[in-house]
Amino acid sequence: MNSRAPLSVGRVTFFGRHRGEVNCSAFSPDGQTLLTASEDGYLYGWETKSGQLLWRLGGHTGLYPVSPPPTSVIGMVTAGHQRSVETLIFSPDSRQLASGGWDKQVMLWEVQSGHKLRHLEGHHDSIQSSDFSPNANCLATGSWDSTVRIWDLRVGTPAVFHQELEGHSGNISCLCYSLSGLLGSGSWDKNIHIWKPNTSSLMVQLKGHVAWVNSIAFSPDEGQLASASYSGTIKVWDYNTGKCLETLKVRPVAAAPSEGSRKDFRTWSLVLCFWQGFLDVAHTCAFTRQGKLLVSGAAI
Repeated sequence: MNSRAPLSVGRVTFFGRHRGEVNCSAFSPDGQTLLTASEDGYLYGWETKSGQLLWRLGGHTGLYPVSPPPTSVIGMVTAGHQRSVETLIFSPDSRQLASGGWDKQVMLWEVQSGHKLRHLEGHHDSIQSSDFSPNANCLATGSWDSTVRIWDLRVGTPAVFHQELEGHSGNISCLCYSLSGLLGSGSWDKNIHIWKPNTSSLMVQLKGHVAWVNSIAFSPDEGQLASASYSGTIKVWDYNTGKCLETLKVRPVAAAPSEGSRKDFRTWSLVLCFWQGFLDVAHTCAFTRQGKLLVSGAAI
């Protein structure tokens, strides 16, 4: 992967009503809604195009409207996490979302009504990562207790613990399902595990990062896996053989704003390229639908 023309960057929308650091974000599969989760203990739902705040999920005082109320359910604040929310994810059909955080709890929400559907307990430390299986039958969660848990959502309420995957020696920092149902996990132990959830077996272990792994992503054709590390490097792997194909260092092209930078979430339109250079921390990585690698989010 050679260097290309410079990035073209432009701010699309600004989302800035958080009352704490923004820990994570996720677009709905249809792209109409953006979720952000904050250290203030709330989940925020935004209309992607306008940037309007639709709802907040959090607190323990019931349902409250967000003014001005939008035309659906959204416009409400719902009881939920008591501490910082560290991970959130939409189900593939956009009908549900899952969240987890420092309170060691996993919560499953109905997007349309804002109602909490299930409250999943079992982890012994903060929950930092989550992902739905492609068929939405299962939810995987990763914790600072060094385990991955897979919850079977087909069973009745409350959902029961289904599987526990052990093998990492550090906090689980990221999870990602492939389209075929493989599960990848990244950890503070600097390693990546690829699991076969149906048999709870470890398929391959990817070693090579010199700092903990922040983010992983399968390519659309499932031929490769990308990983972003706290060391500021991105690695691209052939996970079938365990071979590292590329190690990339990317140069930041835009500095974060000085005022309130860690409480704001911004979306940018990007023309993708790779640069040889230096990045303090590579926080996240993702493949585009065409299979190009996109890196976003950095400590500059």
